[in-house]
Amino acid sequence: MKILFVLTSHDELGNTGHKTGFWVEEFAAPYYTLSDAQASITIASPKGGQPPIDPKSELPDFQTPATVRFYKDEALKEKLAHTLKLSEVNPADYDAVFYPGGHGPLWDLANDKNSIKLIEDFYAASKPVAFVCHAPGVLLNVKAPNGEPLVKGKEVTGFSNSEEEAVQLNKIVPFLLEDEIQKLGGHYSKGHDWGTYIRKDGLLITGQNPASSEAVAKELLKVLH
Repeated sequence: MKILFVLTSHDELGNTGHKTGFWVEEFAAPYYTLSDAQASITIASPKGGQPPIDPKSELPDFQTPATVRFYKDEALKEKLAHTLKLSEVNPADYDAVFYPGGHGPLWDLANDKNSIKLIEDFYAASKPVAFVCHAPGVLLNVKAPNGEPLVKGKEVTGFSNSEEEAVQLNKIVPFLLEDEIQKLGGHYSKGHDWGTYIRKDGLLITGQNPASSEAVAKELLKVLH
């Protein structure tokens, strides 16, 4: 099993002066779930090199066994510092793609032509595509082989409006994921705020929030097996 992880390269939280990036738990938990199942994982990002980590995701309240493992894992931290450029990735080399969240992807990956084409190529080749938390936002410009929005008519979840309001960023983000998926005709649904909730619709797997990241990875494993 060869799996591609795609992380954001964006580190500015709108015009707030605060930093953002990817959320550690949403990278670490799926990474270890998949690598412990003998998957070979490659990491890419739009700019290559070290992707920015959302500093809030490193606060004590957000630590889990997976993040603790990550902070001690020098080999993985070194690998993370040298991600491939997204433009240099060939989807044919991988069996699936996984997008961790954090707020960063809403700014760069949602509009990144290489990311959009990558997801379209994976999907057209009948390979699973998985997204957690804010990462389903990268699907907004992705088209299905029939030319319609990929999410149209599909069961999808992702970071909810109520969760965005709870972290007081609903006025800062470039768009509200829940609203945009519905506008495109996606069947958005959600579980309890901060609880584990995932949706699978064919090759498309989505998770609502950080607590859902490991469950999305486990669902991806089932699809690959």
